[in-house]
Parts: sequence; structure tokens; C-alpha cells
Amino acid sequence: MTTHGGFEPVFCTIVPPHVLDKLAQAEDPALAGPARRTLQRDAFERTQRRLTTVIGATAVAAVADGKPQRTIHDARHGTDLPGHKVRGEGDKPGKDATVNRAYAGLGATFELFWRAYQRDSIDGGGLPLNATVHYDRDYNNAFWNGEQMVFGDGDGEIFLDFTIPIDVIGHELAHGVTQYTANLTYFGQPGALNESLSDVFGSLIKQYTLGQTAAEADWLIGAGLLAPRVTGKALRSMKEPGTAYDDDVLGKDPQPATMDDFVRTGRDNGGVHINSGIPNHAFYLAATALGGHAWERAGQVWYDVLTGGELKEQAMFADFATLTVKAARERFGDGEELDAVSKAWEQVGVRTL
Repeated sequence: MTTHGGFEPVFCTIVPPHVLDKLAQAEDPALAGPARRTLQRDAFERTQRRLTTVIGATAVAAVADGKPQRTIHDARHGTDLPGHKVRGEGDKPGKDATVNRAYAGLGATFELFWRAYQRDSIDGGGLPLNATVHYDRDYNNAFWNGEQMVFGDGDGEIFLDFTIPIDVIGHELAHGVTQYTANLTYFGQPGALNESLSDVFGSLIKQYTLGQTAAEADWLIGAGLLAPRVTGKALRSMKEPGTAYDDDVLGKDPQPATMDDFVRTGRDNGGVHINSGIPNHAFYLAATALGGHAWERAGQVWYDVLTGGELKEQAMFADFATLTVKAARERFGDGEELDAVSKAWEQVGVRTL
């Protein structure tokens, strides 16, 4: 089991702390209560993850054969992980839609990495994919804890079931891919790159599943997750960072699209969920400039950098951008791919070295 070389071991949630912080201040206890309990639970799980990296995680048998090994557990609104096994690999769908969505989402994630990049599961060696659903009560998050996926049901007021958006599932599992490859430090710009890579591959998994081109995709992360009362369309927008929501309770989406608006903060591990909007937007610009299926060229370049061995744990935006330019040239030559990638970083204000 790998650990981050930086400030804390990997514990990655889809809903940023700044969103839950805002929600926890709501006057309505029906809104504030679940947010406060979610923040407390996240803090506990983060500590548990830190302890796991100290004492070591349980070894898991893997079979590298290009086929997923999925197991879905039901926490039954408790917090003991993994919970009760409710569906294994090859089992027929049951009556629980949440279980079925989690199973399908794990499969879709496996399929993209296998078919597009010949990667056998998130570790490249056939690692079994485990998930737990119905975690806690009114739990407003989903997370990757370094070993498995966990999904809350949401409070029904602000957030719905966290298995609804397939890109949420893909996002969290992509943290596992980063954990087993570049292992980017979860703080500051390296942490924002960590978050951005999960958004990139989460979006690609959604696009692959729907058979969408870059032009057809909505480039939203978490569309369908916000309850009807929320004024917003998703958690984040790669196309237009800062426009995903503008709500009386949640506040306004704080993501910047360029380095001109880079946010300096000590919260959220140095703004990892906020400043990820900048590399997110760079990927969107590169992918849409190239057109077609985004996982084939822009996604391939990003994957090459993530897994190529040159991306350091403490990599800054400029380091990553420089490696994408190098990867584009090495894989595709001095053509439109190189031009699209170079211009994308230039448009968001990140210099390549």
C-alpha cells in the first residue's frame, strides 16, 4: 500500500470541505445537521486512513486477467467497513438500485482503463474493486480511503444518492490510480493536480459510457447529485470553472479557470478542490480543440504523464504541463495534439518549462 509523501495519506472525498463548511452554517437544522455530521465522519475516516498507513493495510489477492473483480457491500446506514456483502462479480442485479449503480460504475471505470489504456484495474495488476453503499445516515459524501469506495445516500435536501453520477464513482477510483502511480502529494498545487486527474478520468469514464465526443459532453462533475432545491447543475464544471452552482445555502462555486484567479488558502489542504479548476480547464480546452473522443488523444497524453514515472509527488502545475507537452510530442509528433496541449496551458496561464 502506498502513501503520500506529503502532508497526509490519501483520503479523498467528492464534496469539498468548503461546501460542507458553508452548509453546516445554515440556519435550517435539517441542512446544517447532516453537513456537520458528515464533516465529523470525514475527519474520523481521515484519521483512520492515517493509522492504516502506519500499521499497514491488509493484503488483497489480485488476478491480472483483464476482468473486473467487484464486490458491493451494504453498510445498512452504519459506519463499519466494508459492511455486508450484497453483490459479487457476475451476480445478477438485485432490487437495490444503489447497489446496481455502484456495481455498474466500478465496471465502467475498469472498462475505460482496460480498453483505452490497457490498465488492469486501478493498480495495473488486477486489484479487486470493493465498494460500500448506504454508509451512515444522511451522509453527504463519497470517498476513496486508499482501499475501497464508500458512498453515502445524501440528505435528500441538498445531495441525492452519491451513486447517481457515474463520474463521481470514476473520480474516486481514479484517486486509486494516482495512489498507485505518481502518488501526488495531497496539498497545494500537487493536491489540485491529484483532484484534477480524478475529475479528468471521471469525466472520461462518463463520456466513454455514454459514447460521447468532446463536443457532446457536458464536462460537469456530479451532474444529477444536487437536489431540486439547489440552484446549481453540478459540483464542478471543467468547461466553465466557477459556474457549477450559485446557491443561497451552498454559496457560489469558487473554482478559478486560469492562474489569474488562483486561490491562496490554508483550508481544504491548500485549496485542492478549488484550484483544480485550472488544470481541469486546460484538459477541457485541449480535448475540445482536438475533437472526437477525448479519451483517445488528450486522455492518452494525461494518462501517459500520470503513469510514465517522471511526474514527481510534489509536481506543480508547470511541471505537469511541461510533461504533457513532452508526452504529446513523443506519442503523436509535432502535430495538432502538441499544438492543442501547448495552447491549452497557455490559455489558462500555466507556463511550460
